[in-house]
Amino acid sequence: DYLAFFSGRRAVPIIAVFVMILLSGILYFVWPLLYNGLFSFGEWISGMGALGAGIYGFFNRLLIPTGLHHALNSVFWFDTVGINDIGNFWDNAGEQGITGRYQAGFFPIMMFGLPGAALAMYHTAKTEYKKAAGSILLAASLTAFLTGVTEPLEFSFMFLAPLLYLVHALLTGLSLFIAALFEWTAGFGFSAGLIDFVLSTQVPIANQPYMLLVQGLVFFALYYFIFRVIIKAMDLKTPGRDDAVLSAEAPARAEEGEDLKSAHDDRYSRKADQILIGLGGKDNIDTVDYCTTRLRVNVHDDSLIDEDQIKSSGAHGIAKPGKNNVQVVVGTEVEHVAEEMKRLL
Repeated sequence: DYLAFFSGRRAVPIIAVFVMILLSGILYFVWPLLYNGLFSFGEWISGMGALGAGIYGFFNRLLIPTGLHHALNSVFWFDTVGINDIGNFWDNAGEQGITGRYQAGFFPIMMFGLPGAALAMYHTAKTEYKKAAGSILLAASLTAFLTGVTEPLEFSFMFLAPLLYLVHALLTGLSLFIAALFEWTAGFGFSAGLIDFVLSTQVPIANQPYMLLVQGLVFFALYYFIFRVIIKAMDLKTPGRDDAVLSAEAPARAEEGEDLKSAHDDRYSRKADQILIGLGGKDNIDTVDYCTTRLRVNVHDDSLIDEDQIKSSGAHGIAKPGKNNVQVVVGTEVEHVAEEMKRLL
């Protein structure tokens, strides 16, 4: 009986439990070293003035796919080593032109740069996919511009075109360097969008924040032209350029008289079904969970995964952090898709 149990699929969750216990024990010793390394790196570049701000901006974006940017942020944004850039800015404390330097350069990127990248991706999309790509990219651009929430845009090309994401990280570093060099400062309580920008202009310590808007227009043009040239020159499969991507991305159209909610449910059901097939079918799936933008799935046999099939659902990308672990980048509608997958299972 024991042999039958551990040779069957029911053994997978048990094995996973023991593996996670072992991994937790290892990380108990490894994570402090990793965190302290990032922490020391942050302390080192904090003494480099505007150049340090630029280096911080570059690594802030570069580390986002791993989540390790939070360790770096704690050095500059909070009172971990005494910088406390966010707290001091909103308390109107510190030195004008200096306090806020680790925040200001993000405004030109989030409000202008990334929307410029979205426009480039729209203009380089295939004609038959322009409408679907445009609706997604426009919504994500407005979100970035107003609130500074950039994940929907960044995840639209992070995995499809990693080179563009590297360019994005470099331009972010350049933006923070320029803003810090000229001592143009503003701050945010949530993220570098229009709402926080308007609020921060009322803080006396903000220094020439309107120049960040001028800088933003320049970065809009930079992002647009650089992204457009690279996409065309390297034939990168950004949203709207891959036959397997966005074929099911456009929202389902409710037939005349059909309830809109039902149409949306059908859309999520179709997407979940296509992803389910791409993951090897029901029998190949062990567990399904999700985070902000990604489905997190454990499969029994990763050789059964069909990435093209998954992308045909409109998924933005696929990551495989482990042999039997798959992450499908769905976007902000991930919760609905995950619930539909669970229902189908």
